[in-house]
Amino acid sequence: MPVGIGRSAVKTKGRQLDVMSHLKKSIIQVKAEENCLALALIIAIVRFKKDPNYDSYRPGFRIIPVVNHLLQTTGIDLTIGGVIGVLTRFQEYYTDYRIIVYGGLNCEDMILDGQNESEKRIYLLYDETTRHYHEITNLTGAMAKR
Repeated sequence: MPVGIGRSAVKTKGRQLDVMSHLKKSIIQVKAEENCLALALIIAIVRFKKDPNYDSYRPGFRIIPVVNHLLQTTGIDLTIGGVIGVLTRFQEYYTDYRIIVYGGLNCEDMILDGQNESEKRIYLLYDETTRHYHEITNLTGAMAKR
């Protein structure tokens, strides 16, 4: 009798985080070389708002002026990188959202929890080796857990 095994699952064991962010459909890769934290936040917020510019923001088109406006409005300088202090300042600015940052694809790898009681949650993935942020659109899909 034929036995169906379904789709072949993406094997995560032993792969680096940048490879996994490329393979997983529930992770939106931010391809910009600089200001990746601000880019990931704006892409997540535009996705929540169902903005028609979402499709052009995702690959990086037409998002640079929005990022520059955000950085000027908040007064945040990302030349030193997106450290924890910068993340807390973004959390103070975006009070309607709860920013949660993971350092890997495990539930225990949480770096920052915004501790905001908002129902709108922004999940970000931080890759330590490439020092880069990505957006997680579906947490259970990215973590491959229930």
